[in-house]
This record gives sequence, C-alpha cells and structure tokens, in this order.
Amino acid sequence: MTVENLSKSSRNMIVAVMIISAFIAILNQTLLNTALPQIMKGLNINESKSQWLVTGFMLVNGVMIPLTAYLMDRIKTRPLYLMAMGIFLLGSIIAAIAPTFGILMLARVIQAIGAGIIMPLMQFTLFMLFPKSERGFAMGLAGLVIQFAPAIGPTLSGLVIDVTSWRMPFIIVVGVSLIGFIFGAIFIKSYNTTKDTKLDKRSVVYSTLGFGMMLYAFSSAGNLGFGNPIVIISLVVSLLIIWVFIKRQFNISNPLLKLIVFKNRVFTLTTITSMIVMMSMVGPALLIPLYVQNALGLSAFLSGLVIMPGAIINGVMSIFTGKFYDKYGARPLIITGFSLLTIFSIMLCFLKADTSYMYLIIVYALRMFSVSLLMMPLNTAGINALHKNEISHGTAISNFGRVTAGSLGTALMVTVMSIGSKAYTQTTSAEENNDLLQRQAIATGVDLSFLVISIFVVIGFILALFIKEHRDVNNANTRKVS
Repeated sequence: MTVENLSKSSRNMIVAVMIISAFIAILNQTLLNTALPQIMKGLNINESKSQWLVTGFMLVNGVMIPLTAYLMDRIKTRPLYLMAMGIFLLGSIIAAIAPTFGILMLARVIQAIGAGIIMPLMQFTLFMLFPKSERGFAMGLAGLVIQFAPAIGPTLSGLVIDVTSWRMPFIIVVGVSLIGFIFGAIFIKSYNTTKDTKLDKRSVVYSTLGFGMMLYAFSSAGNLGFGNPIVIISLVVSLLIIWVFIKRQFNISNPLLKLIVFKNRVFTLTTITSMIVMMSMVGPALLIPLYVQNALGLSAFLSGLVIMPGAIINGVMSIFTGKFYDKYGARPLIITGFSLLTIFSIMLCFLKADTSYMYLIIVYALRMFSVSLLMMPLNTAGINALHKNEISHGTAISNFGRVTAGSLGTALMVTVMSIGSKAYTQTTSAEENNDLLQRQAIATGVDLSFLVISIFVVIGFILALFIKEHRDVNNANTRKVS
C-alpha cells in the first residue's frame, strides 16, 4: 500500500496508534524515578544497584536508535511496528512479575530494545504520511508525546505506588501496550519502500560500543563527576570508537547511518541547536526539584509539582506551534523561542535559599513555553531539508542526538552544581548557620549551572540565525529548505 492510497481516517488511526505507542514507551523511561525506593525494599537491593534499572534502560535505548535506520530501510512498517511493540510488551510483562533484580534488569533491557525502535519509527511514519505543508502539525503531535510523557511519568508512578505497589506502573504499561499492539495489528499498514541493503556488522559493533560507552560516561558523570577516571576513560575510548565508526560510514557502500546527511547545512544546524535545546530542558528538569527540596527545604511533592505547569504548557503548545509552523515557517518561532529561552534561563541564575516558590513555578513555566516554540520547528525544518530516501537516517540521527544531549545536559548540570556548591562552602565562614549555609551553597551551585546553560543557549541562538528557509515559488503551501 502507498501513502497516496490511504484514506484520511486510516491515516488518522495509524497516527493515533503510533502516538499512543510512543507515549507509553517514553513514559516508561521516567516511570521508575519515584518507584526506585519501593523497588529497593521489595527486591532487597541498594541504591547504586537500583539505578541500573534507569541507566541500563537509557543505554540500551540509546544504542538501538542508530540500528533503527537500517531496520526502517529493510523492513516494512507493519511488521517492524509489531516486532518493536511486541518486544516492548514482552519486557513489560516480565517486569510486572519479576521476582528478582536480575530478571527485572533483563526486562528493562527488553523494554529498551522495543522502545528504541518505536520512537524513531513514529517520527519516520509521520514524515511519510504527511506532506511538507502539514508536517508541522504532525510533528506538533509528536512533540506532545516527547515533552509531556517524561514529565508526568514520575508523578503518575508516585501516585500509583502510594496506594498499590511498585509493580502496578508496569501492569499499567502492559495494559496500554497491549491495546496499542492490538490496534496496530488491525490498522497499521505497510506503505514504505524497502531497500535490499546489507547490515554491516562491524558498524553495529562500533556504534553499540562507542555510543553505549559515551552514554555511560555522561550518565556516570552525573554522580561521579567529569574528573573521575572511570568517566574520563569511558569518554576517551568512546570517542575513539565513534571516530572509527564515522570513518567507516563514509568508506562503505551500505552504511549503518548515512552520515552524509550532515553535508546538508540546515540539517546540521537544526540537529546541533535542537541538542542544545534538549540539554537546556532535561538538565533543569532534574535540578529544579533538587533545588526545591534541598535549598528551599520543601517537600518531595512540591518539588515534583513545580515542573508540572511547565510540562503541561510545553505539551499543549506543541500542537499550536505545529500549526503556526505550517503557516509561517520556522524562523519566527526560532527567533522568538531562543530570545525568550535566553531571558528566562538568565532569570534562573539568581536563585537564593529564600527565593519565592511561586516565582520558580512561573519562570520555569515560561521557560518551558519558550522551549515549545523551538523543538518542533527545529526538528521539522531539519528533516524537511532531506531527500525522501534520507528521512529514516535523519530521524534516527536526530533522535540519538537528543538522547545524547539529554544525558550530557543532566551530567553537566549536576557536575557544575556540585562544583559551585563546594566553592561557596569553602569561601564562607563556618561560623554561619550550618543549615542556611548548606541551602545557600546548593542554590549557588544551581545558579552556576543555569549560567552555563545560558551560555549554551546563546550559542544555539547564534547558530539558529544561520538556518534559512524560503517558500517554493511553485507552491505557496510547500516550503523548500536549503
């Protein structure tokens, strides 16, 4: 079946199934953030061991993404979706009944394999089903999933676990995944053209080791710091392996990832700037709750609540941003978004141990509003700039870029916060109130982190000014990016 033969109702059902599937897959990434204490008690494990349930999922999920470009080229949409969702469903079932940590860890790995395919497949599907003139709205729907699901994961999990057990979030995931699988089997058709490409096994090994070690280094840096020998060695070795991987992709006829897409100036600029935006979004989502608990001295519930208004605004705005993009293009959104993001990032560089909680909610929400003006147009403009046969590789590359940026942003902000807090403590008289000293030290560390993020945002703003877009003179409703 071709895209042209699809009715509007069939297309809408495919989109709905893909979005629900991607939503539950992304929700699963952060679902355990608030469940770990209960899992530690239930399975009798320590904190460092339990963290692997989150870190391990991210690592496997990340290394799967480069492979999805090959899978989308080689396998028809319907069997690929059913395979990915089936794997994710199997992992979720095992997780829900896992009697030991080892089996639960295995379940998370299986989940991550399926989830790593689902997200790029959803974006690839939206780009294939919609013409360029409507892709902004389509990617706005995708943005609703990407921005909203990670934010509500910890809150939803916390509410469920308070009245049941740590297994219940997995049971909910099983239920939603099963519904998605059944509806996918009914409505999703194969409409893509496959290519008889050979899998380069050496590239798979290089990408798995290189990108896996890089993500591990960034994840570990959040706890150990960038100066730790484990982090340094992992990062150096990963960069060497990635360099070998990149060199190989340009020298073989069947590359795992067509890195030649980076010769497209617009795709390169949008990928880099969207990674910067992702860094500036994921890092603060971790630091702000820490600041609320440890600097302001408020409860865990209030620390989670502070990011909810921003997450809701970000998700809802994605749809309106998509419609605006289809009508006016990316540039007005990018200029406005980066201008506001710069202002609101700087406003979070002056937090104190007695900063108003309401100030924090308002500024963070406005900051997330500015992010909502950026993510969708940057991603859409970048993929729109590619030829049709490069879209599968472009979506895989941009997705992996965002995963890497998210890990780097978290690690960088935590490390900088730690440096700032220690520096404040060392330069302050020990005779001061110890509690106030500790709280102000944390606030100072958070301020320094936002200063670093603000610098990155300004760099992203400058790069974004070089993203050019113009309307095709032959069709006023279709934009051609060059």
